[in-house]
Amino acid sequence: MNTKHYDIVIVGGGISGAALFYEIAKYTDAKSVCMLEKYEALATLNTKGTSNSQTIHVGDIETNYTLEKAKITKRTAKMIEKFCLQYGLEEKVMFAHQKMALGVGDKEVEFIKNRYNEFKELFPYLELWDKEQLKELEPKVVYADKEQTKERPEPIVAMGAKGEYTTVDFGKMTEELAKQGQKADENKVTDIFFNSEVDLIEQVDGKSIVTTINGDKFSADFVVVNAGAHSLFLAHKMGYGKHMGSLSMAGSFYITNGEFLNGKVYMVQNPKLPFAALHGDPDILCDGKTRFGPTALALLVLERYKGIGSTFGQCLKTMNIDGNIIKIFWDLLKDSDIRNYVFKNFLFEVPGINKGLFVKDARKIVPSLSTDDIEYADGFGGVRPQVLDKDKQKLMLGEASLNPGNGLIFNMTPSPGATSCLGNAERDLRYIVDYMDLTFDEESFLNDLTDKE
Repeated sequence: MNTKHYDIVIVGGGISGAALFYEIAKYTDAKSVCMLEKYEALATLNTKGTSNSQTIHVGDIETNYTLEKAKITKRTAKMIEKFCLQYGLEEKVMFAHQKMALGVGDKEVEFIKNRYNEFKELFPYLELWDKEQLKELEPKVVYADKEQTKERPEPIVAMGAKGEYTTVDFGKMTEELAKQGQKADENKVTDIFFNSEVDLIEQVDGKSIVTTINGDKFSADFVVVNAGAHSLFLAHKMGYGKHMGSLSMAGSFYITNGEFLNGKVYMVQNPKLPFAALHGDPDILCDGKTRFGPTALALLVLERYKGIGSTFGQCLKTMNIDGNIIKIFWDLLKDSDIRNYVFKNFLFEVPGINKGLFVKDARKIVPSLSTDDIEYADGFGGVRPQVLDKDKQKLMLGEASLNPGNGLIFNMTPSPGATSCLGNAERDLRYIVDYMDLTFDEESFLNDLTDKE
């Protein structure tokens, strides 16, 4: 069987892989780029619209982001917006809603007010809304009854914005990135192969040989693996990243039987918890019904809804369990906040009791919410790799990347991986351009995708 050669091969057809595919095709003089996707279409896993909260994480209402992190996410979020505007995807792929971070109780109210004062210079469009203003913007967060005659007893305040782009169908955006990459230059080879699960990557005579489970072979001068938790699994096969393990965290959602919120309502994050706080979002794929979540549950799989046990063995191998990994788990569970959170989220998945327990938490956003108003969103949610650093014996928050310096990169991107896809691709693109001595049309790139500073 002949081995097809490309300048660059990208493993994984989610939004991270498609973003890099697009940037290489459009802004470099690479002659050939190829993307290999395990399944029959792009974005069937975490990038799929039902697998995430469809949010552009700018850093303005995400209360676990520091000011410094918000400066970075603001830039990468703008890249999402500018790409969608460049190709006329507003109101098709990208949508504007109002959004807010809601503080409930004296402590959180004070926190939101202080945060607003700290962040308003970076985000000049932010507004601070008291209870009276919230009655107009999001009445269901104010009233404790469905008739809206009785206000909730706690003090509340929110910081937020109106008229900003907040929401993206990242699955459709992935398809658009791939399409525009293939249209960028008719003289380039821009191939996408489906049903091409990568089994092995080997280095031979200065090139990487990628072999699929079907026996197809592809050679490349550079390979980037953007395959979620599978990235670390493939890295381990090559002997890289042995100091890392991966904990698969699944997020589930509950969905209402009607529209409950006009925009995105996020809660104040508990700084001890490494997982997203509960939020409510109008779902663009479900006629605006409100989706509440995510929950957080450790699962022994690398993928969800693709067959029970299909990635169980890979997950166990990728956890890379030893004494260091066990110590990380032990240290996490020693904290009562984390321990209680883990136990409660397990109960959120148990039929019969899950709805009642979940509604108690969701009432912090909508006090009048009842179990009759929501249902477990079957088939919604995905699996995110949370990388464990065995050397430091700590859970690594945010994205992790392995670059051994020999024409290989392995990326693991938990949330907000979709928001940062074009920014992460830029990071890899700049390295690849330098490594392969390619030409990079930086001026066009910055004009198209960033607000030049």
